[in-house]
Amino acid sequence: MSRELSELYRSLAEDADGRTLALPEELRGRADRRARRRITGTALGTALLVGGLATGTGLVLAEERGPVVPSAAVAPPSSVPAAPTAATPPAATAGPVAPTAGTPRATGTPAATGSTRAAPPRAPGSVPDRAFFVQAASNRTGIEPFFRDTDALPALCDARYRSDAGIVQRRTRILAYKLPQTPQGYVPDGSYAHTVTLYRPGRADEFLRELRAAVRGCPTQPGVGGGNASTSRLRLLADDGFGDGSVLFEIRTPARDIDGNPTGGEEVRLIRAIRVDDVVTVLWEQGWEGTSSPRSQVDADSRRAVAAIEDWLR
Repeated sequence: MSRELSELYRSLAEDADGRTLALPEELRGRADRRARRRITGTALGTALLVGGLATGTGLVLAEERGPVVPSAAVAPPSSVPAAPTAATPPAATAGPVAPTAGTPRATGTPAATGSTRAAPPRAPGSVPDRAFFVQAASNRTGIEPFFRDTDALPALCDARYRSDAGIVQRRTRILAYKLPQTPQGYVPDGSYAHTVTLYRPGRADEFLRELRAAVRGCPTQPGVGGGNASTSRLRLLADDGFGDGSVLFEIRTPARDIDGNPTGGEEVRLIRAIRVDDVVTVLWEQGWEGTSSPRSQVDADSRRAVAAIEDWLR
């Protein structure tokens, strides 16, 4: 054995002799404490390792997805105003506020205070001259039409029209006409009392219903044939294709000569009322020196009357 090794053994023996050996119970306690420290250290190291991995993963994902923006807080109910915070500037600051994650985005456009949409047409308040039709050149007699305050319809027994309370204005124009085949300068073939009545909304249609009922309720009427004292017969005629609705009826009266003697024939008067919106135009054909109303001419002038009303209301 070398000298150095002998010196080491001797030092070890001297050191061991100077120490007191621990009891077995104390040795087991020390061993248990060392074991617990190893377990605690292992658990703590594992937790630190997992936390580090999670943090590292979050940083990698954040780099891939872009900067992380903190989610905005959900706005409180509208009944409780939210106090302004650093993240939400007060309403007094200028500039629009972007919608937050808790607030649905508005899908509509706020209504403008000054709308550019065209206003609906204003209802007329009076009947102008242009509401009356212009005769075709072949029907003109050279006698100028003129306005007159007169009845729009013949008397129909004791009929009264409640719709009259809805009249805004009524005007009547008298005009003569000739048939296209009648030479210029001859006696006219007939004449009209042409009336245009403007009603309040809904009353024009009411008038047509009342007129239809009045004709049905008055099958005979004395003295309605333009001064002819003979008893006349009244009858509704089928009618359609004029305006928004129309009523056509005839008055047939025994014809008489200038001395009042029966001639054996009949005078026929045609009266047509046509509604266009809240306006009623009436053509009451009154003849000329005992002539009768030609249906084709009354139809042609009725269409012109409707066109004049429609042009006026357009």
